[in-house]
Amino acid sequence: MIRSVRKFTGLTAAGVVLVGCGASGGPVSAPTPSSPRPATSATRDTTPTMAPGPGGHTPVFMRAKAARGAADRTVALTFDADMTADQGPRAERGERFDNPALIKALRTLKVPSTVFMTGRWAEEYPAQAKAIGSDPLFEIANHSYSHHAFSSPCYGLPEIGAEDMLADVRRAFAAFKKAGARNVVPYFRFPGGCYDDSALRVLAPAGVTAVQWDVVSGDAFATDADAVAEQVLSRVGPGSLVVMHCTRSAAPVTEEAVRRIVPELRRRGYRFVKVSELMR
Repeated sequence: MIRSVRKFTGLTAAGVVLVGCGASGGPVSAPTPSSPRPATSATRDTTPTMAPGPGGHTPVFMRAKAARGAADRTVALTFDADMTADQGPRAERGERFDNPALIKALRTLKVPSTVFMTGRWAEEYPAQAKAIGSDPLFEIANHSYSHHAFSSPCYGLPEIGAEDMLADVRRAFAAFKKAGARNVVPYFRFPGGCYDDSALRVLAPAGVTAVQWDVVSGDAFATDADAVAEQVLSRVGPGSLVVMHCTRSAAPVTEEAVRRIVPELRRRGYRFVKVSELMR
């Protein structure tokens, strides 16, 4: 879950995961951003993706191009539904990794949103995954199956081996399908936002666009909804992509913060969109 500032592969991706923060061993060169293009597979006919980066690497999207200008005040709120592969026992003991009240608030406020879901979360809450993935207000994107780190160190997350990365991403998509989610898009968010050139190369066969962010909400472990709302409101600009969380136990004030953020941004003339629209 995201709560501080870190640099990934030469890109400034403000963020941190639910677990603590670790420093990467020197930044590596980021791929040159590519222009969005329509996806070509049968399930992605209307969903924009980005052309592969240099060497055919997985492309990375962080926000809409500034060239869209202040006249196009769009913003995408995104929510990471985090659950690692080994947190099942904690869920059995009553810890809640879901946040139905947040989803209800987004519906009430009519806020189109993208939920970056782990496959383990979809397995734990299949009815909710199906409901979110069947509601045209939302789209589900991939946040890995295991929520393990795709580069290390990454805030204390267990590391997944390069040989298992592609299968992990595909396993998450399979979990969404098994749950009955229909509105699934070919986007992927690295756990913790941590990645390197090796991970971008390994995931290329998955055909996904990696989605980062330019505004970190600070909702991870936060207890002050006003502070979260102020952090978002002070940093958002036209085309921004905001990272928040849909994990009740570790981001307990997100719903309250959203109820303050949304009316104020609308008052400022912003329009909420899903990542698939922001990428067009």
